[in-house]
Amino acid sequence: MSEYEKELSYKAFLNREYEFRHSPFEKEFEFYDCVKKGDVSAVEKVMTPLGGNGAGVLSEDPLRNLKYHFIVTIALITRFCVEGGMEMETAYTLSDLYIMKADKCSTEAELHRLHKEAVIEFTKLMNKLAHGNVYSKPVIMTMDYIYDNLHSKISENDIADHVSLSTSYLSRLFKSEVGVTISAYIAIKRVETAQNMLKYSDFSSADIANYLAFTSHSHFISVFRKYTGMTPNEFRKNYYRDNWGDNTHKRSNK
Repeated sequence: MSEYEKELSYKAFLNREYEFRHSPFEKEFEFYDCVKKGDVSAVEKVMTPLGGNGAGVLSEDPLRNLKYHFIVTIALITRFCVEGGMEMETAYTLSDLYIMKADKCSTEAELHRLHKEAVIEFTKLMNKLAHGNVYSKPVIMTMDYIYDNLHSKISENDIADHVSLSTSYLSRLFKSEVGVTISAYIAIKRVETAQNMLKYSDFSSADIANYLAFTSHSHFISVFRKYTGMTPNEFRKNYYRDNWGDNTHKRSNK
């Protein structure tokens, strides 16, 4: 018998002795399926505390153990959400942001608050997706192209070539289905991405403007204010939470 087999046998023996059982698969599946369906009320009912009974022990250090469980939970939620129709880049970017936040947590209470917020955020996004509009293939391709190229200069001619339609026809089709022009949609998606970066990362306003291919920092501020009613720095001051708790982290914004 190998050392791993001996250790596994011993661990199983201890679990039996202390009547420890891992959470039933059906119960876990119910939770992740509720997230996938975007059912917030159901998620709040079936969600169990991070690292609660039946979760298993992944580290002897309590804080590290919770962080490991957090990563596992977010990874599974991300896969379920992608399977449910969430854009892969959206799901994995949000996953990365939450995991980075978890890494900064210094107390178990912070991790528990972060866990609940992450679960509800993913669920709300899935709910929004479930109640969204159904678009034609060219419009979906246009949206995907825009999302994949938010950090680069995007022209309507390039998009039209990508979907094999004339620029004028694609512009009319997009406006009729989505309700906004292609250029406005690009601006909205860049602002939404900027909001997430301002909330969940330490990038400065100028860095975000550069990353999202705004022509200048002042242009970024102008567009951001147009769609949110506040400047990037004002938004970060209101929504950035370093510890995801009750304490507001005061920082200097560039």
